[in-house]
Parts: sequence; structure tokens; C-alpha cells
Amino acid sequence: MLSKNSQTYMACDRDYDEAEIVLFGAPFDSTTSNRPGARFASRVMRAESWGLESYSPYQDLDLTESTRVCDLGDLELSFGESGLALAQIERTVEAILNDGKLPCMIGGEHLVTLGAVRAAARRIPGLAVVHLDAHTDLRQDYLGAELSHATVMRRVYELLGEKSIFQFGIRSGEREEFLFAKAHLCTRLHDLKGIERLEDELSGRPVYLSIDLDVLDPSVFPGTGTPEPGGISYAQLQEAILHLGRLNVIGFDLVELSPPYDPSGISAACACKALRELLLSLSKSAKAKQ
Repeated sequence: MLSKNSQTYMACDRDYDEAEIVLFGAPFDSTTSNRPGARFASRVMRAESWGLESYSPYQDLDLTESTRVCDLGDLELSFGESGLALAQIERTVEAILNDGKLPCMIGGEHLVTLGAVRAAARRIPGLAVVHLDAHTDLRQDYLGAELSHATVMRRVYELLGEKSIFQFGIRSGEREEFLFAKAHLCTRLHDLKGIERLEDELSGRPVYLSIDLDVLDPSVFPGTGTPEPGGISYAQLQEAILHLGRLNVIGFDLVELSPPYDPSGISAACACKALRELLLSLSKSAKAKQ
């Protein structure tokens, strides 16, 4: 008997009820200020993931053996209304958290993070956000819009309060954003140095992890809407992922892959490999806590 072929990210084909991690796509890029296209990331990552091995030599773990991940597919989001799109993401993440599972979202532009953090902050006291990015994303508004990929961390700050956002890799933004970050956030400029100390600084504290892939240098990750020279290497991101897996992560996202700007497929391969390592690292961490 023939069965239907529904494409998922590699090895993420568990039933929802048995899954410990739930993956879904948020294909939204309606506030992108430079080059749109991030809405196609989740679709491309699913297809390209099958070009990678499910085994990680960095962690000596295999997705087929070490994780239980359900891929829900992509949400159907309102492209014309940011508030409606965020509300749908919020409802989805809330349902996943209520079922005792870890949500993993593939963006989409960075604004989608706000919907996930809203759901997590309402349910989980003391939430911190660890944010890897080239950009501060701390504007009060962008061209008059308070809901934008350029304002997302300002809105997150308003939810979580002082010193609850830990930024790494930041190298672009307005002067006012850098001054705001210095006063109210914990921001590491230019690189990921010190990320290994988060295990002590955030000991036991619930963490939402948001990785904007433009934290990578455009020489290794050109496929993004707002490339910013001076970034980190993939090897540095890989090392950071192993440290981040030791935190009490309750949800995470990967955002801002824009496949149309890298026909070589290198950027999609970087994103897929990073996701594989995150899934394995966080699954291993969850088992250690049980």
C-alpha cells in the first residue's frame, strides 16, 4: 500500500504525542526593511536538510536515535497584518509549552520571535532571552512601525524588564540603540566571547534562545536580508551551540535565512547544520535534567 510523502526536516517525523521537541515554520517577512525572502527559509531548510547526515561528529549523537522531534510544517500566517501573525505564533507556542514540549521555530524575519516570547513570558516566570545577532533590533519604532524586525528586542525588553536580554555578536545599529543596550541589557559586541559563562550567570533560569543567522559573517552566510560584515565563523557558532545546550532552554528559534540571495545553497546548509546541532544539544540537555 502506498503512503503519502510529507516532507519534514530530516529525522523530525515523530508523532506529536511522543515528541519532546516540536518544530514549526513561521514564514513571515512582511516588515523586512532591506531584502525580503526569509519567508521561504523553512521550506528550503526541509528540502536541503536531507543533504546532511543525521549524525553529528561534534556530539557523537544521531537525530534518528537521540531525539524525538515532530515537525508540524509551516503556520499559515497573515502576511498583511503583523499583529495577526504574531498572535498565531503566540497561540502555537503556548499550546506546545502547555503540552510540556519544547518549541522550535524556523523564521521568517526576526519579528516572529516576539510571538514566541510573549507566550513563554506569560507562562514561565523569570524568563531570560539569549540573542545572537548582527543587529541590536532595539529601535523604538522603524518608519513609524513599532512591530518590526528592527524593534523586536525593544518589545521583548518591555515584556521582560532589566538585564533579561543577553546579546552576542552585535555589530550594527543606531547610536541610541547601543546606549540603550548598555543601560538595560547585557550586550557583547562583535563576537561570542563570554557565552560560556552564561551557564553560571543564568544558572537554573529559564531561557528562550533566538539566533538570527546574520550573526554569521556574510562570507560564509550571504543568504540573508541584511548582511553585515565582521561576523563570526560557522565554527564559532557551532562551539557556542554546545555551550547554549547546557542552559535551561525552554524554546528557541532560527531566523533570517533568506534563500533567494544565495543560490549556491551554502547559507541553507549552514542553517540546517546549526539546527541539527541545536536539536541534539538541547535534547541531550533535557535528558540530563530528567
